[in-house]
Amino acid sequence: MLTLPAFEWIAPATLDEALALLAAHGERALIVAGGTDAVPNMKHRLHEPEVVIHLGRVAELDYVREADDGLHLGARVTLAEIESHPAIRAGYPLLSRAAGMVAGPQLRNMGTIGGNLCLDTRCTYYNQTQLWREALGFCLKKDGVHCHVVPQGKRCVAAHSSDVAPALIALDAEVEIAGRGGTRTIRVDEFFVADGKHNTVLEPGDLVTRIRVPATARGMRSGYRKLRPRGAIDFPMLSVAFAASADDPLDRARLVVSALAARPRVISGVEKIVAGQPLGEGVAAALAEAAQRQCRPQTSIPYDTDYRHAMVPVFVRRAVMDAAGGDA
Repeated sequence: MLTLPAFEWIAPATLDEALALLAAHGERALIVAGGTDAVPNMKHRLHEPEVVIHLGRVAELDYVREADDGLHLGARVTLAEIESHPAIRAGYPLLSRAAGMVAGPQLRNMGTIGGNLCLDTRCTYYNQTQLWREALGFCLKKDGVHCHVVPQGKRCVAAHSSDVAPALIALDAEVEIAGRGGTRTIRVDEFFVADGKHNTVLEPGDLVTRIRVPATARGMRSGYRKLRPRGAIDFPMLSVAFAASADDPLDRARLVVSALAARPRVISGVEKIVAGQPLGEGVAAALAEAAQRQCRPQTSIPYDTDYRHAMVPVFVRRAVMDAAGGDA
């Protein structure tokens, strides 16, 4: 049986208390809300914090608000609430659908949007027990100095596995981060970096507090498709998020492909492909071809790389045709 390491458990009641604790403990602390990913990782000794800061009592981070400038979500809002909330389902269905495809219902009831956005990257050589990893010689991401996927590589290539992140990027959302230097807001696509060892811009003491989906995303036509071994529970082998303006012909769209590398990939050239075109088979085929050219899966998760690459245009076409309201 896998056990948890010894740690001190602290449950602050306010955001200010949480930030003060983070400032005091720095890299020795781990933030937990739902804990659906953090707890198993602790059992594998992937995280070995001295202090666990639980955000379950911080009510300031639990809200869903629609305003003139868009949808505001506290970082502690659960994935189940995002999936079922009437305003999100009506105005931002891409986000609702992506949240609804995370794991299973029990985990969505516990997992939060902030936690899923900050989800740790995954790799065959990382997401194992400590005994397994020690026998292999550990890896670049934890306790070792070499990458077993790219032996001469200097960066970790563990795969990004969040479902809500590509959806938020496609909707041009922003994330608010509170920390020692105050509060800053950045676009979600700028939140991630191309190194799986630590693939976000968060520094010790930082905390994701809010996500804002802009009003310009309200009512966009969209599609989200996820390739996974089973119809539920599994992390993605490939995920595709597509969002397009309600206008026909199109004037703007965004396509994001994820789970192939350490950060989601925003497909370039999309605006040129869709400009002045009706949303349909022609656009779907062109975007599928562009995505296949630009995407190269890493071998960091235990699924066939050629198959995942071959599925990129298939799932892009399906996501685009979902947005068009046609058969995929």
